[in-house]
Amino acid sequence: MGSRLKDKVAIVTGASRGIGRAIGVALAGEGATVVLAGRAEADLSETAKRIRQVGGTPEIVPTELTEEQSIMNLVAVTSERFGRLDILVNNAGITHSAPLEQTRTEDLDRCWAVNARAPFLLCREALPLLRKAERATIVNISSVVGVKGYPLQSAYTASKHALRGMSIALAEELRGSGVRVHVICPGAADTEMVSRVRPDINKVELIGPDEIAELVLYLVAHQGNAVVDELHIRRATAAPWFG
Repeated sequence: MGSRLKDKVAIVTGASRGIGRAIGVALAGEGATVVLAGRAEADLSETAKRIRQVGGTPEIVPTELTEEQSIMNLVAVTSERFGRLDILVNNAGITHSAPLEQTRTEDLDRCWAVNARAPFLLCREALPLLRKAERATIVNISSVVGVKGYPLQSAYTASKHALRGMSIALAEELRGSGVRVHVICPGAADTEMVSRVRPDINKVELIGPDEIAELVLYLVAHQGNAVVDELHIRRATAAPWFG
C-alpha cells in the first residue's frame, strides 16, 4: 500500500462498478479514505471489499444522484464522519442512444440530471469542505463526446459538453485557491455501458478502467507548478487527437 494520499479523504461517485470502482481502489491503495457513492449498495459493498484487500478504509454512502437532497446528504455524511474532504471525483454517468427526433424528453432529462446537474450540485455542496483542505482536487470524468459528437448520442453528448464547460468555468473561479479542477475525456472503456452502446468495438481494444484510475491518481497526487487541466484518452487503435 502506498502513502501518497495518506490522511486524505475522497468522494467517488459511480463507485459501484467499472471506472468508479477502479478509481476508488486506486485512491485507497495510496492511503486515502474513500467515500463510495452510488445507488447499488450490493455493488458498493463489493468495491469496499476490494478496497479493504489493498489495506484501505472505505465508507459506503448510498446516493441517488438525480435527487438534490441525496447529494447534500453525501457531503453531510462525509463532513460528519471525517471532518474534511480533499478529493472529489465526479465519475458517475449514464448514456442514451437514439436519433434526436426519437429522444424523449425524459431521456434527455435523465442524462442531464446524472451527467451534468449532479456534478454541478456536488461541486457546489462540497466546495466549503474542499476549501478547508490545504490542497484539494476535483476530477470530473467527461468523455470523448465532451469534445466531439457522434450520431445517435445527442442527449449524452449535450450533457458531457455541459460537464466539461462547467469544469472550465469552475477552474477559472477557483484559480489562485487551493482547489484545482481537472477533466478527463476518455474514449471507449471496458465498461458495461460502453459494451451496450458500442458492441462493434473489439473488447481487447477498449481502455481498461485501471488505466483511467492511474491517470486520476496522477492528477490528485501531483501538486507541483505544472498543472494538467484536461486529459484526452483514446484507444490505441483510434485516430489520434480524437480525429
